[in-house]
Amino acid sequence: MTQINIPSGRKLRLAAFLAVMGPGVIAGLSDDDPAGITTYSQLGAQFGYRMLWVLVISTFALVVFQDLGARIGVVTRQGLIGLVRQKYGARAGSFSAVALILANLGTMTAEFAGVAAAGQLFGISRYITVPITGILISALVLRGTFKKAERVFFILSAVFISYVIAGFMSHPKWGSALHGMVVPSMPFNRDAINIATATLGTTLAPWGLAFIQSYAVDKRLTRADLKLLRADVWVGSALTGIIGFFVIVTCAATLNHEHITNITDASQAARALQPLAGTLAKDIFAIGIIGAALLAASILPLSTAYSVSDLTGSPAALDDKFEEAPLFYLTFAAITVVAGGLIMIPGVSLIWILISSQILNAILLLPLLAYMFGIARDKKLMGEFVAGPKALSLYGAIISVVAVCVLAQFWFIFNL
Repeated sequence: MTQINIPSGRKLRLAAFLAVMGPGVIAGLSDDDPAGITTYSQLGAQFGYRMLWVLVISTFALVVFQDLGARIGVVTRQGLIGLVRQKYGARAGSFSAVALILANLGTMTAEFAGVAAAGQLFGISRYITVPITGILISALVLRGTFKKAERVFFILSAVFISYVIAGFMSHPKWGSALHGMVVPSMPFNRDAINIATATLGTTLAPWGLAFIQSYAVDKRLTRADLKLLRADVWVGSALTGIIGFFVIVTCAATLNHEHITNITDASQAARALQPLAGTLAKDIFAIGIIGAALLAASILPLSTAYSVSDLTGSPAALDDKFEEAPLFYLTFAAITVVAGGLIMIPGVSLIWILISSQILNAILLLPLLAYMFGIARDKKLMGEFVAGPKALSLYGAIISVVAVCVLAQFWFIFNL
């Protein structure tokens, strides 16, 4: 007699979670891109363990708003930019889309810069690494399917374990790290305000918020999946904070300890690790940069393509063929080609591009959060999933913190 094995309740729950998993983990980890790694490296190198609490607050804000973005996507079946246009008008939608495109272009250029710099650590020219990267991510998205692309995204995400390894190899002071996480402390000066704002902005990135909402729609998740999707978001956001934590403590234990406090890019942090923690630590850190750049370089143009398609009401799905969604695929290709081309120009100021993109991100983040706040409380759009008073208070508090950071940063810019 044939025995039929019936899966246990725990196995069924795990299978259901794995089926839903994707938007939260991928959107969360893609925030740990070369620009993010640079920011975390600078925080650790300049301030040691002292400002780890900023990362804790940023990670909490990421959990809250990515959870909201995923829920809005599942409930409304629309992307963020399309909803902004529907609720606030064509002008607001167009402004958000244009600002997002420009900011994403600058950040995408920074991703290619990360690939180029990390490749040079292994003696490989940027004229080799950048074109190969562009071809690989284009082939992944333009020639693949949703399931294949998602599988590759998960494989790329695995490389972030390298930062955990590097963290333990640096032998940090765990007691000081714990103290820095739970006891707020920072000098009130331009450098501290800049790094605090940059940490908040690179963790709670506008393109990540737009991506997770559209990706949840593209994955065809339903309201029945919301509970598992929220778990996915929490896991992804927590992993983002954990990776950021290990980058910070690695640089605090090595660079800050040796008074190396000025990090301009992530590859510089990797090079500086070699005499302090060994060649293996440097190589592991560099591999992490490459993996982070590849993941973010795949997600950023995808986020942009989703947003442009949302604004125009055009089809936007990875399972669509080019003939079915030409604007979606052309936008992805254009962002990739332009950003890669900028890196290939001799003498181009990558610092100016990075700074400009971060300023645009800061400017864009506040209105996007405000738009999401308005959508969350809209009964017509959200139905039974409309946000209650407690949730709205939490969203408002986070928006206020972002506003204070951005205003303080601009105050220092124009008064010093």
